[in-house]
Amino acid sequence: MNQLLCIGDPSQNVMAESKGSLIAKSVSKHAGRAKEKFLQNLGKVDRTEDEIFNEHLQNFSKQQNSANKLQKEFNNYIRCVRAVQVASKSLMDTLNEMYESQWVGHDHMCTDSNNLDMLWSDYTHKLADQVLIPLNTYQAQFAETRKKIDKRNRKLVDYDSQRHSNQLANNNGVGGAGKKKDEAKMMKAKEQFDEVKRKFDLINTELHDELPALYNSRVLFLITNLQPYFAAEQLFHSESSKVFSEMESIVDKLATDYQHQSKMLNYFLGNKKPSNNVANNIQSASQSPVSPISMNGATTDNLPPGVLYRVVATYKYDAEDTDELSFEKGEIISVVPYDDPETQEEGWLIGIKENTGEKKMFPANFTRPL
Repeated sequence: MNQLLCIGDPSQNVMAESKGSLIAKSVSKHAGRAKEKFLQNLGKVDRTEDEIFNEHLQNFSKQQNSANKLQKEFNNYIRCVRAVQVASKSLMDTLNEMYESQWVGHDHMCTDSNNLDMLWSDYTHKLADQVLIPLNTYQAQFAETRKKIDKRNRKLVDYDSQRHSNQLANNNGVGGAGKKKDEAKMMKAKEQFDEVKRKFDLINTELHDELPALYNSRVLFLITNLQPYFAAEQLFHSESSKVFSEMESIVDKLATDYQHQSKMLNYFLGNKKPSNNVANNIQSASQSPVSPISMNGATTDNLPPGVLYRVVATYKYDAEDTDELSFEKGEIISVVPYDDPETQEEGWLIGIKENTGEKKMFPANFTRPL
């Protein structure tokens, strides 16, 4: 009868046997640890307690939870900031489309819009690069430390289990009269216990040093992480505030320009302004009847006859017609009544420049009452 012989690679057979041995050993360890924990929970065997390590572990868990929460909230914050950035750009693009090219400050408005978008981009980049990346690095170390803690806990179970086995071997080694200790069995149990204890002590000592150091690092982390965050916030809001202030000035000029154009349109439609008479002065104004014009909280004490109140120019104004006053910022103007109250225009006053005695119309929003 012929027999077929199957001869394989010897190295593969050795590897297969080695792998099978490792799997069996691992299963045996898991079973031993499960049994030890079960007996500890039932109170059948004692377990090693370390109050100092437990305190370190509580601090670690609290620190890890705080880091996880901070990472979550900051990621959400950056997503919101980026969403606002997109919304801001869409809004500015729409405003630029509406702001017609012939209007005053059109080019400046477009430039400011682009500057605002650049500020947003720089702001979000700093948040991600200077704050989020260090935060992710800080948070990642907790996973590695948690693995080491879990390993230490497994080694502790092995330590307790072997300690109990060693005690049992010693107890069983002492027999009745005429019996001797099983020296070989006791020696083997002691060797196994010493090896397990060495492994546990090694990782336990490392964690007793690492956990307090990690917990203390939270202070330095907050300092180094919050400083660039607050600095980025402060710079963005400061610079964007300047851009919005410039935009506001552009719109103010547009409003003034529109007011002037409306005044000229009314003039050509027949709503004439009062005639200009350079010879009119404060004396003639004192003889004119006082019309009911709002004093806007101005001081009316110790004024020349016929002067309603005085104003100071807050902006420079260049006359666009012969019956308008030109003045520099800071000049004082005496407000007097219109010669004909029927010709009074909203937003325009009649004034006499104190340094020249010139009497003409001027826009009220370029001045403030004294």
